[in-house]
Amino acid sequence: QVQLVESGGGSVQAGGSLKLSCAASGYTRCMAWFRQVPGKTREGVAAIDRNGNTNYAESVKGRFTISQDNPKNTLFLQMNSLKPEDTAMYYCAAKWWGGIWYDESRYPYWGQGTQVTVSS
Repeated sequence: QVQLVESGGGSVQAGGSLKLSCAASGYTRCMAWFRQVPGKTREGVAAIDRNGNTNYAESVKGRFTISQDNPKNTLFLQMNSLKPEDTAMYYCAAKWWGGIWYDESRYPYWGQGTQVTVSS
C-alpha cells in the first residue's frame, strides 16, 4: 500500500503561480496529477514515469510542469499563468504499469486532494 499526501494548494489571482507537492510513502512506476470540479468528472492534468517521460493535458501545456524527486518519492506540479478555469481540487495518483496516463481507473493509489482556487 502506498500513501500519498498532497500540499501546496491555495488561492491565487489569475496569472499567478502555485507549486503542488505530493509525498509518497513508497515506490511506484508512474505518478500523475488529476483535478476535479464539483459536478464534473475528474480529468488528468499531467503524468510522469520514473524515466522522466511526461504527458500533459492540452489545456495546461506550456503553463504547468510536472517533475519528481525520485530518491524522495516526491511529485511536484509547478503551475504558472493560472486561469480561473484551473480552479479545482487537485489529486496526486500513482500506479505501477499499464493504461493510458489519464485513465484514472488505472491508478490504485490516491491522495486526499488539495484545493486550488484562481480568482479573476
